Amino acid sequence: MHPPVGTLRAQEDRGNPDFTVAHVVNLSLCPETGDRTSRPKHHQTLQHLEGCVLVVSVIEQLAQVHNSTVQASMERLCSYLPEKLFLKTTCYLVIDKFGSDIIKLLSADMNADVVCHTLEFCKQNTGQPLCHLYPLPKETWKFTLEKARRIVKKSPILRYSRSGSDICSLPILAKICQKIKSAIEQSVPFKDVDSDKYSVFPTLRGYHWRGRDCNDSDESVYPGRRPDNWDVHQDSNCNGIWGIDPKDGIPYEKKFCEGSQPRGIILLGDSAGAHFHISPEWITASQMSLNSFINLPTALTDELDWPQLSGVTGFLDSTVGIEEKSIYLRLWKRNHCNHRDYQNISRNGASSRNLKKFIESLSRNKMLDYPAIVIYAMIGNDVCNGKSDPVPAMTTPEKLYSNVMQTLKHLNSHLPDGSHVILYGLPDGTFLWDNLHNRYHPLGQLNKDVTYAHLYSFLNCLQVSPCHGWMSSNKTLRTLTSERAEQLSNTLKKIAASEKFTNFDLFYMDFAFHEIIQEWQKRGGQPWQLIEPVDGFHPNEVALLLFADRFWEKVQLQWPQILGKENPFNPKIKQVFGDQGGH
Repeated sequence: MHPPVGTLRAQEDRGNPDFTVAHVVNLSLCPETGDRTSRPKHHQTLQHLEGCVLVVSVIEQLAQVHNSTVQASMERLCSYLPEKLFLKTTCYLVIDKFGSDIIKLLSADMNADVVCHTLEFCKQNTGQPLCHLYPLPKETWKFTLEKARRIVKKSPILRYSRSGSDICSLPILAKICQKIKSAIEQSVPFKDVDSDKYSVFPTLRGYHWRGRDCNDSDESVYPGRRPDNWDVHQDSNCNGIWGIDPKDGIPYEKKFCEGSQPRGIILLGDSAGAHFHISPEWITASQMSLNSFINLPTALTDELDWPQLSGVTGFLDSTVGIEEKSIYLRLWKRNHCNHRDYQNISRNGASSRNLKKFIESLSRNKMLDYPAIVIYAMIGNDVCNGKSDPVPAMTTPEKLYSNVMQTLKHLNSHLPDGSHVILYGLPDGTFLWDNLHNRYHPLGQLNKDVTYAHLYSFLNCLQVSPCHGWMSSNKTLRTLTSERAEQLSNTLKKIAASEKFTNFDLFYMDFAFHEIIQEWQKRGGQPWQLIEPVDGFHPNEVALLLFADRFWEKVQLQWPQILGKENPFNPKIKQVFGDQGGH
């Protein structure tokens, strides 16, 4: 389910060497609830354990698949990683530091949990439950751990301090790290010469997230603006249509786009809207090869999100072999004057509570730009968090009302008249446990030893689950979470029915996952095939495109004015301007 290698390779190669440290910042960002930067050190240590167990599992399984030594398996893993972003180098450094101890422990039949606890990637606090992904060893845990510690007793590694191990602490890289971090936190492009919030670079919040700039040295040129003087001399809105028809002297933009009611699409979303995706190939030893990690640098510099393939703003051809297109591509097909007018203002961990931190990154000028369709889809993090008792941290209906009204007032002061805003409800996430708990996770497929129930329990124990409420064996908790989600959806429905704004009209749409499941089953699919296999939580590319399809059908049926009319000049635009400069 990863993007076509050629496509993304070509996009990556437009980059520059400045971006080789981007992973430093991105690796600390995950789709779980809330902002990781505000998490206590205890949580960061637990995330070290999560990462350690993952890597050691892959090393162990590679040795098994290739019938090789642990040493050869570690070297094989590093050889698969790309040079970009220092990934290969970092891998060899880690082997150099931890390799000999990992070899000793795995050779003594210790599993990944034991290895990582022994190497002290997790300090076991008194009274804290023991976190493990794999079934517990036959002997008692305490005995196994003491045995493991004796094996590595003389090792210098255990004295290794993780503080200051960040590449960003090097003076030469500190400045660029800070700039990258700031770009990600503010959700604006890292490389944006004219500061118009649009970029010529794909990742680090560039054109994978919002339409590609066609002149990065002129802040008055960007996607979505009304044309300057009908774009006689230059393409001021980057839709690829400009110049004068020599036959009659009429500007092409005027001839083809005037009266066609162009509009943009903007998503205010979370990791689901950004299309968070960890490729199963990255952690499945039996499928791993030199090609497996080609897209890893791109993914890391996009925060492990794939907005270029998402259901709302995706512009690349689907990688999953279904015909459905994103909402943006459908809007473009309806009216080619909408070319490049998309913005994915989504963030991992986003919710109604923290949207105010990055909503300023939305780019729309009331006077100069075309109207926009804005989809508000904070579908999880108002009820999802990783806390051991997740219920008190859930957003209340009253607080949601206040947060959403604040967002709508902001939109009203920025969106051009004639815009539309659609509030998406929250799903009933009980389908996660119901459809996945007894299936094997990619890490458990080789030896049939890790199910999604094990994964959920491990993440909940570490308090790093993206959604303890739904990813839990506790049925009462799952039901409570769904009840709160329904209350929040009803709040959104009430807002849409009762509130009025001057620059946009307001609509509500249910997040009807059961409809998507039914459609998929009609095609011969199974519900579990709609969820991201590695995290067992997010809707995958198929699900997102099926949602786009349902959205389009419902809007066409109920509120066709949102989509604008079909442009009769589309064939002419294609004839004169081809692919309009591509994406």
